[in-house]
Amino acid sequence: MSDNLANPDHKAGNSASSSAISSQIPSTNILSKAYIMKIDSSSVAFITGGAAGIGLGIAQAFAKRGAKLMLADIDQSTLDAAAETLRADGADVATVVCDVADEAQMRAAAQATIDRFGKVHIVVNNAGVALGGMTGEIDLKDWRWIVDINLMGVAHGVEIFTPLIKSHGEGGHIINTASLAGHIAGPGMAPYHATKFAVVGYSEAMQQELAPADIGVSVLCPAWVKTNIHRSGFNKPTGGGNEEDPQFQEMSKVIDGGLDPADLGEWTATCVEDNRLYIFSHPEFGAGIDMRYAAVKADYDAVPFGK
Repeated sequence: MSDNLANPDHKAGNSASSSAISSQIPSTNILSKAYIMKIDSSSVAFITGGAAGIGLGIAQAFAKRGAKLMLADIDQSTLDAAAETLRADGADVATVVCDVADEAQMRAAAQATIDRFGKVHIVVNNAGVALGGMTGEIDLKDWRWIVDINLMGVAHGVEIFTPLIKSHGEGGHIINTASLAGHIAGPGMAPYHATKFAVVGYSEAMQQELAPADIGVSVLCPAWVKTNIHRSGFNKPTGGGNEEDPQFQEMSKVIDGGLDPADLGEWTATCVEDNRLYIFSHPEFGAGIDMRYAAVKADYDAVPFGK
């Protein structure tokens, strides 16, 4: 135990420290700053995981508003199909094969975006994977795999593209895809929760840092969406996965009955233009948010120091 906590006469120091910490907590009025991102024909958007699922849904919504698109994905054939669909509707689309876990590939993708469109305004760090398992039973190679994609993939997008957005002085917006699993945790998915909670915290800090540069930040936190996320674990380093497994089939039913990515894409575009920090999708899970923060508040209220 530290001397400060053990010393009952140290209340003044604790109070001063608490005041210093409180002064750093931002007020929520940062959400209503003057700059608002307008998605239109002058906008250039870079989207990872953009060939399918949520990424493609966002691309479709942006394209309807006239934005130019650079889609990044790890699979060329899926990229080609997505680009063909978007171009058929009149979108200006380019593609780049990119593994978000690889810094060099992300830098090359950023350069390809500038080479094609001259600048970039919106970055959607959407690529991600899922990994389940029980604590103490998860191979560390699989842990590194999910962290490299779900967290470092976002970090690569943010750190590489933020200077590019700042460089033109026109403002912009960054969207990081987390999950409702970045706010509510349950058993059997600890690595996924860890990465998504990290993306939420990262985005909250980014919003405060980038607002003065007229760069908005949103963190996308959907629940069930109709994607192939449940199949991504088949690609983990240790392999495994069986579509005949009863647990996999149950999960497939839930995800296949999830929200249409196109609907989520439209809601995401609306939230960007409203400058929302948090983008949620399923009102029925709001009670889970309330329960978590009630538990946090109860334990916070139990702290004896400074009373």
